[in-house]
Amino acid sequence: MKMSHTKLKTLALVGAALAGVVLPISAGAQEAAKLEIVKELHDRLPEEIKAAGKMTSVNNGSFPPYEIVTGTEMTGASADLTDALGQVLGVKIDHATVGGLPALLAGVNSNRYQFAFGPIGDFKSREEANDFVDWVQEFVVFAVQKGNPKGITSLDTACGNTIAVMAGGSAERVIQAQAEKCKADGKDAIVVQSYTDQPASILAVRSKRADAFFSSQAPLTYFVSQANGQLELTGVGEKNGFDNLYQGAVVPKGSPLGPVLLDGIKILMENGTYAEIMKKWGLENNMLESPGINLGGQLPK
Repeated sequence: MKMSHTKLKTLALVGAALAGVVLPISAGAQEAAKLEIVKELHDRLPEEIKAAGKMTSVNNGSFPPYEIVTGTEMTGASADLTDALGQVLGVKIDHATVGGLPALLAGVNSNRYQFAFGPIGDFKSREEANDFVDWVQEFVVFAVQKGNPKGITSLDTACGNTIAVMAGGSAERVIQAQAEKCKADGKDAIVVQSYTDQPASILAVRSKRADAFFSSQAPLTYFVSQANGQLELTGVGEKNGFDNLYQGAVVPKGSPLGPVLLDGIKILMENGTYAEIMKKWGLENNMLESPGINLGGQLPK
């Protein structure tokens, strides 16, 4: 994918989050080159955000390479992008961590947090309560032990195995449906293990409590690279129960913040910041040419 881009200096670390603790934490203090504030976008922000001069983005723990929570600091592509987005919008973006995707969506929908930058999977069912500002395309695959001893290469070959997934996520829904299909086809059932975060899920595979972790390809690629040769990816290039899968930021349904975030991300794409950050974190295959609102609801599925 070709995108024009300009030279980008090192971005500041943004945000900090205590894993598993519902707590807003201010952005990091490292100084970075500033992007120009776009007054028209700043003026369109909800009045309460302009008055406070800041807003809070919520996450559900480490989701590398997008969100990497280490102690009291958050790094990753999403951290870099929200830092740049805050500069364009002229407000500070703080971060908060909660336990699990259901808690994240509840926090956004109750207006405890203004948005979640994610990326979080955009599905038509989720669009009933939320709007999604999609900025990446993702794929869902398996992480297995090196050598793939159970021969898991697709959903059909998952029958009879123990599969780890993120609780409340789209992959959990797909693997549970596949478990029912396995039984209907007379095959051995799938044992589904649901975890609240990515590290716990991948640990289940590394410790051989699970045969595979079924999740987004980008974070699984990161975990495999950090596993000292113990893991590998499989099912790459298969649909694995999904059509085109878009992911992005989440706001309450009808929130005026959604279109502002959309136009802010467009600016980051146009000035090259988006491409620079995505490539920095090895996400060049997940880039979109342009962002969109509720792209998942436009799919035939």
